[in-house]
Order: sequence, then C-alpha cells, then structure tokens
Amino acid sequence: MPALARRVGMSERHFSRIFTDQTGMSPGRYVERSRADAARRLLETTGYPLDRIARQSGLGAPETLYRVFRRHWRISPGDYRRRFHTKEN
Repeated sequence: MPALARRVGMSERHFSRIFTDQTGMSPGRYVERSRADAARRLLETTGYPLDRIARQSGLGAPETLYRVFRRHWRISPGDYRRRFHTKEN
C-alpha cells in the first residue's frame, strides 16, 4: 500500500480511506479477495497441490489458503475443488 499511496501522491491513511469509499472494502481486503479469486481459479482448472496454489496465488501457505477460503466461501479448498474442478483440464 505505501507504493500505491506514493504513486497517487497521497498519504497511506488518505489513500486507504478513498480506496475504501470507492470500492467498499479496504485495500488489504481487496488484495486478499483478489488472491482468493486467483486460488479459486487454480483449484477449478489445475490439479496442483494446495501448497503450490497457495504460493502461486500469493497466499503463501496452505493454512492461509484454508483460512481465506473459509472466510470468503465457507468451504475448504479441497471441498471446493471436489465440487467445481473441471475434468477436461
């Protein structure tokens, strides 16, 4: 966030307020949601193990992937994959 705030010439605090007003979520929550969406797409389209999906999506560790998935979709990453994985990929 510091780099984004500097880029638009705002303090971090002001940037955070403006961002939240415009998007309805904090910058941190937005980044988390974007990473969760990336992980969700990888679960749907690949057979990668959860640790690789966590790393590639920017969530870092399988534990974080699990926590974020439960928070956003109330389902574990493994259960999500079993329900939504496309067989042709």
